[in-house]
Amino acid sequence: MIRFFAGHPTVGNLLMLVFLAAGLIAAPTLLRETFPRKTASEVEISVPYPGARPEDVETGICDRIESALDAVTGLERASCEAREGLGRATARMREGGNFQSFVAEVTGEVEAITDFPDRAERIEVRPLGLTDFVASVAVTGPATRTDLEAYAEALRTRMLRWGGIPKVDIRGFPSLELRIEIDPAAMRRFGVSVSDIARAVGAESLDMPAGNLDGAAESLLIRVVEERQTPEALADIVVRASSGGGQVRLGEMATIREGYGTADGTIAFDGQPAALLDVTKTAADDSLRTMDALEAFLEAERAAAPPGVSLKVVSDSASVIRERLLLVVVNGVQGFALVFGLLWIFFGLRFAFWVSLALPTSFMGGVAIMSVTGYSLNLMTTIGLLIVIGLLMDSAIVVAENIARHRQRGLAPLEAAVVGTQQVFANVLASFVTTAMVFGSLAFLKGDLGAVLRVVPAVMLFVLTVSLIEAFLILPHHLLGSLEPRRGRMAAATEKLMDWMREGTGRLADAMIRTRYVTTGLSVALLFVAVAQIAGGNLKFTAFPELDGDVVEARLLLPQGTPQARTDEVIDRLVAGIEAVNTRYAPDQPGGTDLVRHVTVLRGVNRDAFEAGAHVATVSVDLLPSAERTLRPDPIMAAWREEVGELPDVVALKYDESTIGPAGIALDMRLKGDDLVALKAAAVELTDWFWSYEGVTSVMDDLRPGKREMRISLTEAAGPMGVTAAMVADQLRAAYFGTTISEIMVEGQTLEVTAQLAEAAAASPRVFDDFVVFRPDGAAVPLSVVAEVTTGRGFARINRENGVRAVTVQGTIDTGVANANAIVSDTLARFLPGLLERYPGISLDVEGQRAEATKTQMSMMQGFVIGLFGVFALLSFQFRSYLEPIVVMLVIPLALVGSIFGHMAMGLDFSMPSLLGYVALAGVVVNNSILLVEFVKHEHGEGGASVTEAVSAAVRARFRAMFLTTGTTVVGLIPILTETSIQAQILVPLVASLVFGLVVAMLVVILVLPAVYVILDDFGLTTLGEDKDRPEAAEATA
Repeated sequence: MIRFFAGHPTVGNLLMLVFLAAGLIAAPTLLRETFPRKTASEVEISVPYPGARPEDVETGICDRIESALDAVTGLERASCEAREGLGRATARMREGGNFQSFVAEVTGEVEAITDFPDRAERIEVRPLGLTDFVASVAVTGPATRTDLEAYAEALRTRMLRWGGIPKVDIRGFPSLELRIEIDPAAMRRFGVSVSDIARAVGAESLDMPAGNLDGAAESLLIRVVEERQTPEALADIVVRASSGGGQVRLGEMATIREGYGTADGTIAFDGQPAALLDVTKTAADDSLRTMDALEAFLEAERAAAPPGVSLKVVSDSASVIRERLLLVVVNGVQGFALVFGLLWIFFGLRFAFWVSLALPTSFMGGVAIMSVTGYSLNLMTTIGLLIVIGLLMDSAIVVAENIARHRQRGLAPLEAAVVGTQQVFANVLASFVTTAMVFGSLAFLKGDLGAVLRVVPAVMLFVLTVSLIEAFLILPHHLLGSLEPRRGRMAAATEKLMDWMREGTGRLADAMIRTRYVTTGLSVALLFVAVAQIAGGNLKFTAFPELDGDVVEARLLLPQGTPQARTDEVIDRLVAGIEAVNTRYAPDQPGGTDLVRHVTVLRGVNRDAFEAGAHVATVSVDLLPSAERTLRPDPIMAAWREEVGELPDVVALKYDESTIGPAGIALDMRLKGDDLVALKAAAVELTDWFWSYEGVTSVMDDLRPGKREMRISLTEAAGPMGVTAAMVADQLRAAYFGTTISEIMVEGQTLEVTAQLAEAAAASPRVFDDFVVFRPDGAAVPLSVVAEVTTGRGFARINRENGVRAVTVQGTIDTGVANANAIVSDTLARFLPGLLERYPGISLDVEGQRAEATKTQMSMMQGFVIGLFGVFALLSFQFRSYLEPIVVMLVIPLALVGSIFGHMAMGLDFSMPSLLGYVALAGVVVNNSILLVEFVKHEHGEGGASVTEAVSAAVRARFRAMFLTTGTTVVGLIPILTETSIQAQILVPLVASLVFGLVVAMLVVILVLPAVYVILDDFGLTTLGEDKDRPEAAEATA
């Protein structure tokens, strides 16, 4: 087949065109996103239980859901959160399961629960992770919040009709209400309860069918339409009528207001009331195409918008994708140019052109395979494409140089192409298979980190597979017209330089062989020294490099029960703080541009606290894009923290960035036990311990005090007076929690009609002194006569993990000062034993970055070992030996020396991408070792040289090929290795492992491996004697 393709005038070019066309056709179909999409694995079950305490939700909702989930197949973990008025459980599926079946089974089990409390509302089951956020649109301008909501709803409808915008959700509006606020004094005067008023309103305001009237000509629908839709109409409802004709109307005893219930959920954008329209996409949608459609829509909408209306894009995740993909493309082009230049120097222009043509051919073929196998174009797959720039040249260079060598020996161009290719076919194929074994073993990484990282070796393998086909079937034909001997000064100088380097390296290798035992010992010692840098903490380990986004946030948590006015005071201070930061740093930005673009305030929202209400809020700041600003988020947040200062009544204030990536929370530990008081005490100790580390910027636990409770218990007088606990509870609930009477539609908006005590009266505990309970006969009994009131405080939120109560302590760090892995390790070693001794009923689980990294690391090591065994088995078969494969594979651990010291030299932490780079490196570095050993066998067998002479000759013969294959890879990666932009944080550690590891691996193959091989022969452990008695393997030269 090689001869056929090399000699045929068109077939090789046609095959190349097939790869190029397939890639060009497939490229536009690839979805673009930040990271590979994680397979959905979680289902959320929500059950509202209005007015219930967390303790009641725990026993009434969580216990029952957890029992039901025990029967679900493939359940990995079940957690449940019990908070005031709501139980929310999350079921997580084991990796590899069928998510649709899992969702169906979870839904079936929880909907079969029949013993929820009577006041519990309808179950909602919702799969998580089916959509990805793209961007938000902030809408400001309309005069009233009602007008703003109406405009936002209309805008959402137009967005969805525009096309290319898959899903839009609106934020910024609490529920719209017709609120009946009842005067307690009027209730006592007229002898009616809140429940009586609710029943009267419900009876007088309705819209319901009343049957059908079937006539001979037609059938008519009977409907009673008496729906009161305005405060004036509701005020006219008769609440009580006397036998003498007297009437008490609702307006006489209550104030009726139309508006929003609370400030919870309201949004301010750059100081103005705003709505946020969140644009999301499904797995089948492209982030950049969605963003392009949104920008086109907004451009058209702004032209037609009413005066004063502003539409601004915020939290734009698509721009981050665009910036990072552009970064990879630019560095890829630069790398290709450098590789081409290096080949030009050593091979000449025409020869370099045809060898370099392997790059676009292999790239396009790889892209076609990505499209067929469902891979998207994201940061990780583009990293794979970038890294492979140098690696894919290896096969082409080996084949091309061997063809050139045979041409120089006098063979005709076609014969040189055929013979040169056939001679290295077996060893190049073996090298590819060893690479594929290691890369293939990484396709099964586990965990969220693994799901992100495993696409890198997969994409590299796609491209390398095509490059192998190109090297064997396309390249030989292309080189037929480029094999004439080189002439000219540049060629002579290049050859002279290469000869000098080859001879100098050969003499150095000879010296190493003479001192082979010292050389081997020092190499092993150096490996131990390198590993000790990680073990000793000199080189820190980080789960995943932080990827800077363009949004930072301050998430505020005040004590439960804090009034909105106090929360707004803290919000104002946070906004003033970030404005001061902008004033400080704006002059340092390009052109003096503002560092802060927009400030968004979200009341009632804090994603860390998992609570809602007047006591929580988030201030979100859109920054100048990372490609343009001069500061990373950490110093911005530090300056913001400094400007705001200490806030004594704040429970927690977390400054954080909307990071992009799968790493998890830096500090994340979960305490489990049955006693909430002990759990809280242990959590406080753990929190204080974390605060003792320099660089920890925020720590909080999720078991926090709830609102102060007024606890009502009946006295002995209640029974004789006909007052029951249920009667008291129902009337108190209606008065203070309120009761929803009905829902009505007004001009397309849903309004809840609610009734409760007037806000001023309900806000004071002294109202209990005058509260009366109405008996069934209408008689009013003072609450103080039949009940006593005590105060207490419970917990705001109770979490459970697999049926056990749990408290989570989480913290963030300044990565420039602290290291999460080091803090967690130190905590487990020095703090945890004492904590568990003081609280014997408590256990601790490590979550967050450490847990994710451990899960992925274990699967990576398992796959790595399997891959290495595959390499060993293949080499053992090829060399007919058990020891010689070990010599060949010795380069793998020694290459780690380069990766470790390379990270230290560049001031990088060792991370999961670093480890992936090293494991990928292991699949590449053995290639030169294989060819060197095969050449030793050839020189010893055919040339009759001694082992020492054969090894020395092999080093000199293989130097040029090793130098060029390593050089093209390193040169191709130099642009990304030296990239200083803050968008390249994930790329640099991975590339550093490869570049420094490759350089050290080349030195090991040239200097250390020959010494070890001769040592092996000293003990008669090589197969060189046996090789003389068997047919020679294909000559391994290049």
